[in-house]
Amino acid sequence: MKIILVGGGKVGTALARQLSEEGHSVTVIDTNKARVEQIVQAYDVLGVVGNGSSITTLNEAGIEDTDVFISITGSDELNLLCCMFAKKAGSRHTIARVRNPSYSHELDFIRQQTGISAIINPEMAAAKEISRLLRFPGASKIDTFAGGRVRLIKFALADQLDGMPIRDIPSRMGCDILVCAVERGQTVTIPDGSFVLRKGDLVTFLATEEKAQQFFVKLGLPVKPVKNAMIVGGGAIAFYLSQYLLESKIKVRIIERDLERCDYLAEELPQAQILCEDGSNRGFLLSEGLDSAESFVALTNMDEENILLSLFASNHSKAKLVTKINRLEFDDILSSFDLGSIIYPKYMTCDFVVQYVRALQNAAGSNVKTLYRILDDRVEALEFTVHEVSAATGVPLSELHLKPNLLLCCITRGDEIIIPRGGDTIQLGDTVIVVTLQHGLHDLRDIVAGQGGAR
Repeated sequence: MKIILVGGGKVGTALARQLSEEGHSVTVIDTNKARVEQIVQAYDVLGVVGNGSSITTLNEAGIEDTDVFISITGSDELNLLCCMFAKKAGSRHTIARVRNPSYSHELDFIRQQTGISAIINPEMAAAKEISRLLRFPGASKIDTFAGGRVRLIKFALADQLDGMPIRDIPSRMGCDILVCAVERGQTVTIPDGSFVLRKGDLVTFLATEEKAQQFFVKLGLPVKPVKNAMIVGGGAIAFYLSQYLLESKIKVRIIERDLERCDYLAEELPQAQILCEDGSNRGFLLSEGLDSAESFVALTNMDEENILLSLFASNHSKAKLVTKINRLEFDDILSSFDLGSIIYPKYMTCDFVVQYVRALQNAAGSNVKTLYRILDDRVEALEFTVHEVSAATGVPLSELHLKPNLLLCCITRGDEIIIPRGGDTIQLGDTVIVVTLQHGLHDLRDIVAGQGGAR
């Protein structure tokens, strides 16, 4: 597919790499010549130096026959304007990144009035993920499928499971969960039933919310929502997160150094406690009850500060930790620190765009319903909608020759959630969740060895 990408920052660079690796023809537009040249040299993409809202620039980039136009500059208004012009100039699908909370209740109206295909708000998505973690604090990461009914949950292995083969978990623990991936040191494995878990493993499993709670209770891990949250940094994520937490009757304290921002937060979030202070002031954090906080969320604009804050909170409290990281380059290093749950808002933007583009490639329609890249981008978890009969349907799973390093985790059929066994089959109308080490699956047919999806 032909894709134009406006904005060559961290997210634009990551998207250019991902989309070009998946075989798309990508053109990057940015006003910064050095940035464009750097991306063009690093990846198999084209570059145009100019303003993405200029018709001249768009024509130079080939807008008239572009399949997907994406605008992710630092300005919401510019992103919307670029997409409006691109739509008028011939682009079939347009995607804009819009982050300002002032627009949060107007996104549907904006999309309908402008004809923009999709609007991404990564800060809101990050806030939703953090709120899920604070309501289920035993998990270090939670991704949702099937409209929230199915969860993919990551946690550090409990002592009770050390030395246990995966196939024995349902019978010995009395919980119907499915282990989908195991991270051991630098190695990630899509395990079979004979795989033996070891202390220190990071385990990702799939279950309904009810089954996940039962499993964590058996392991002695916390499942009740936190009662309070201490948030350092009062930006957009903190604003959205506070709204979600206050709706759940969770007490919120926001520490923000900028007085003007504090005034805004106090006016917009009257139920929250707003503290105007430097969040890196260790004495202040302790005086405000860090040692008794049930959760601590580091959301400043500096990765280094967030890391140090979480490490300090880890040493002085038993709080559930959440750390926001903006840079994508050092995620492998960060796993060695005790930072609790790490949130990457920029990954969320990439996942959304890649999911959208893959769905468009299907002649059968939007087969890729949900996409998450997990375990430091080494594993993909995808939810497919079954629109048509194929080599993957109607065959008992025990007879289905799946590609290597791939696990079919769940089948959703109407209101029924099925953890699949050998005798189960995929049927028309199902949604199917797959976890794989392979990147680039577009269609359910891609899971079968020797088969390929529509392009």
